[in-house]
Amino acid sequence: MDRPRLARHVRMSFDRARQRHVLLLPETVVVLNGSGADILELCDGRRTVAEVVAELGVRYGSVPDDEVRRFLTRLVARRCVELADG
Repeated sequence: MDRPRLARHVRMSFDRARQRHVLLLPETVVVLNGSGADILELCDGRRTVAEVVAELGVRYGSVPDDEVRRFLTRLVARRCVELADG
């Protein structure tokens, strides 16, 4: 099962001016909504996508698995997130 983590060239930070979490990439800033930041905080390369969804479910009740997977798929396509095997 794939284990998502931020790509090496990406950092997540809190932008005080925007009052939101952002992903900092070379020459690009991606502004995250609250749920996006919550998902990425759990993407440490150790948890599987299913474990990330389960942890979010514990925190918030019901979390749509397919929405989390779509979010991560978009970030993989943008090279913000990497998937580690194992």
